[in-house]
Amino acid sequence: NISGNLNMTVKKGQEIELTISDIAFGGKGLAKPDGFSIFVDKAVPLDRVNARIIKKKKNYAEARIIDILDHSAFRVPPRCEYSGFCGGCKWQFLDYNKQLEYKTKTVIDSIEHIGMINDVLVHPTIPSGPIFGYRNKMEFSCSDKRWLLPEELGNEDIKKDFGIGLHVPGTFHKIIDIKECHIQPELGNSILDDVRKFIKKSSAPVYGLKSHSGFWRFLMLRHSAAYDQWMVNIITSHEDRNILQPLSDLLMEKYPQVVSVINNVTSRKSSVAIGEYEILLAGDLFIKDKIGTFEFEISANSFFQTNTRGAEKLYNFVKKYADLSGNETIVDLYSGTGTIPVFLSDSAREIIGIEIVESAVSDARKNAIKNGVSNCRFILGDIKESLPRLSIKPDVMIIDPPRVGMHKDVIKEIEKIKPEKIVYVSCNPATMARDMGMLKEYYKIEEVQPVDMFPHTYHIESVARLIKK
Repeated sequence: NISGNLNMTVKKGQEIELTISDIAFGGKGLAKPDGFSIFVDKAVPLDRVNARIIKKKKNYAEARIIDILDHSAFRVPPRCEYSGFCGGCKWQFLDYNKQLEYKTKTVIDSIEHIGMINDVLVHPTIPSGPIFGYRNKMEFSCSDKRWLLPEELGNEDIKKDFGIGLHVPGTFHKIIDIKECHIQPELGNSILDDVRKFIKKSSAPVYGLKSHSGFWRFLMLRHSAAYDQWMVNIITSHEDRNILQPLSDLLMEKYPQVVSVINNVTSRKSSVAIGEYEILLAGDLFIKDKIGTFEFEISANSFFQTNTRGAEKLYNFVKKYADLSGNETIVDLYSGTGTIPVFLSDSAREIIGIEIVESAVSDARKNAIKNGVSNCRFILGDIKESLPRLSIKPDVMIIDPPRVGMHKDVIKEIEKIKPEKIVYVSCNPATMARDMGMLKEYYKIEEVQPVDMFPHTYHIESVARLIKK
């Protein structure tokens, strides 16, 4: 057993020369000297690297690059100075066409190895329109511990007591002070900079992610792709309008595109940018965006697809795979704020959405009314309890679960109902493959279309078409 021999010889801390042959699920480079798997962070296929083993297990090891001996032809210069340090997007140094190729491969591998289903038609991944500036929502954390980039380390002039930006992967309290993030539209960086300057001058302290005291917690920016408008949501640990109103006035005066400034207030310790309540500082409580011809109101804490143009491509495949004549009854599981039901409303007789989050259901009902849609209704409840109570048998079922996929009790209920067609929308190929593996006794997976909504990350959305056997 050769890999067994190598397994014995690789030790933690050891330096080793590796040629990267592939990318593993989760975005790390993979080298297989003598058949033994070594995962290498920030490596690209065809790189030859000198690496250090940082973790050693029975069947695999993990390594970190010390230096790159030969650069792969698929390596590209990243646009962002934080590339490789920030957890936001890990693949900026990988050629975009190659990213798409690996995303398609991830979907195929997941279906074959996790779902145990062979010969499924998986189409090439649909590229994102813009590959920068595509995110319509960004959350920046404030911290009293700023993480320094390697070139800043010896610089005495840099103060380390404040940063606003994104986390270093694997740390919860260290924040990279981000001057500009390229995956949000350009104006977001100007707003971020003005907020940074304001916080620095402010007498109120920054929240410590370890001490759990301080005032300034997060900045959340939302952008409407359809109307080029912005919402600025400032999350603080307590209410203090005297501190915040001047910041709100500054932003409203300087940027005509800012139509909403909101303060979410939370005293909870958990690092979640959602307030226990919110205060409107200026403008409206929401911004509006469009998917297709339909308009949606997005409040500070409501869920909305984070790549608006990408969502339209995704939903067009949902519509195509549902193959509607106008007479169908559709049930949409995990219907969220109702974007898919509203989007399909002009092509079906009736759509019933089921969703467990109360605020999402009330948003969904509002979204239907605002768009003049009368054939969508939304049920608030746990899917595994709500499904058995449905009095109708749907012609088509749409399933758009969270990252963890479906509960096995939900799968049992679907197998009882046995709709003719299922359209499965996934943000996680592994759980999609697992769920489809459980449904394969009753359903044939006709085709899968991956859609890239998150360039420079290994995340991939997919739409699958399942037909009852």
